Amino acid sequence: MQRRLRTDFWVAALRRRAEQAGAYVSIARRGADEAGAVFILVDRRDGAFDLYGPAAQSVFDEERPADRLFSLVVAAAPQDAVQARVEQEMRFDPDLWLIDIEDKQGRAFIELAPDPDQRGFTSR
Repeated sequence: MQRRLRTDFWVAALRRRAEQAGAYVSIARRGADEAGAVFILVDRRDGAFDLYGPAAQSVFDEERPADRLFSLVVAAAPQDAVQARVEQEMRFDPDLWLIDIEDKQGRAFIELAPDPDQRGFTSR
């Protein structure tokens, strides 16, 4: 069985990747080091925010059991709407991580789960 990389290491790598591409990254909430769920809030710097969260378990298969895949939870919404969703997620999972990325291009620097209507994985 393939083990998943610790969340704190994964977040550090995400931060490095995003900052090297010119984005600003901050850790708004630090969750469980070893296995905390990760949510990514992308501030597009135009008043719109995107929120990504862990993909549903149904998208994982035997070839990629330990990958971290994400789904878009909220798209191009005002900050208060996204914040309300984050607060809802924190009530459900108090050990989650929240990573804030400021990027004019709206990049989240993560791998998205496949769209049910399409095959393959995409990066965002």
